[in-house]
Amino acid sequence: MSNKIRHEGVIDSIDEGCVHVRILQTSACAACKVAGYCNAAEAKEKIVDVFCNPRERELLPGQPVTVSASGDVAARALLWAFGIPFVLLVTILVIVLWQIGDEGIAALSALLSLIPYYGLLYLMRHRMQRQMAFTIE
Repeated sequence: MSNKIRHEGVIDSIDEGCVHVRILQTSACAACKVAGYCNAAEAKEKIVDVFCNPRERELLPGQPVTVSASGDVAARALLWAFGIPFVLLVTILVIVLWQIGDEGIAALSALLSLIPYYGLLYLMRHRMQRQMAFTIE
């Protein structure tokens, strides 16, 4: 079994060193035969940035391509977006609750602790964007 995430897409536009690919991201039940009658079926159109030299592969807008990312990239993205904030939230909640004893202040402190974390992620977005990127197959 392959440890890659693959999506079929169409090249939307090309910038210097970056190819913008339009993909149709579907939920698991969007491919189901009865998806049209069910409210759970969901499909979204997304633009994925692929950092490469478009001249090397003669890529043109409107061309169908397959973009892929390794499973490690997906795991790392989940860790940064959900795993670490959850641990931070619970840790701050427990520490403040233990020190002060007020549940309201502990909950508010835990939620406010996420502001600097996501601010730091925002500041590091360009660095992380190159590490967690899709490639064109």
